[in-house]
Amino acid sequence: MGQLAHFTTPVDKVVSRLRALDEELPARDGIAVFNRVYLAVTEAVDRSVDAGRFRDPRAAITLDVRFAERYLAAVDAVANGRRAPACWRPLFQLRRHPGVRPLQFALSGINAHIGHDLALAVVDACRTLDCEPADLEDEFDRVGDLLVSLEERIREELMPGPDLFQIADPLTHLLGSWSLERARDATWTAARALWALRGLPDVAEEFTERLDAAVGLAGRMMLTPLPD
Repeated sequence: MGQLAHFTTPVDKVVSRLRALDEELPARDGIAVFNRVYLAVTEAVDRSVDAGRFRDPRAAITLDVRFAERYLAAVDAVANGRRAPACWRPLFQLRRHPGVRPLQFALSGINAHIGHDLALAVVDACRTLDCEPADLEDEFDRVGDLLVSLEERIREELMPGPDLFQIADPLTHLLGSWSLERARDATWTAARALWALRGLPDVAEEFTERLDAAVGLAGRMMLTPLPD
């Protein structure tokens, strides 16, 4: 199931890494577009932890760091000539395509990170904290609420102007069928299933591979190049 090493990275170091990537990457690069979104999410989670909005701050930090490590591992894999998980490959492959719009890059990255990485991060966090997924449900929901509110802002900021925002516009049609809330619900189910399958490693690995492939297929469709 691609377990990562026991986490040692506090949230502020994750934020520092995301900021460094933001400075390194060209603004129009598809990974840069997603990274800016994810940086905003991680900073919001960090502020919520500091403000005492999580019932269990240690659980929230663990889940947040485990979640971030999945994305950063994909970035490092590609930087070192290795293949990223299937869910991330479309974004890395099409990151410089001139026919893909910023909103597509942002939502494709969110799709990969929520649809695949978050389910595995829940399992990672449960192993780290020696708890059950149910013990992390409050933290999962609060992180999900932050993502949903941010997605609404992203759509407002990155969607083309009102003259292009028409029901017949290809971008409206392409991205209108994807919902972060539905993806989040499916991810929670996947996380619980993976936890239940932890005693059957072969089945868990096959489940993870199928999840990875399915999320990658959705991400590739979201990145369909569109005419100007």
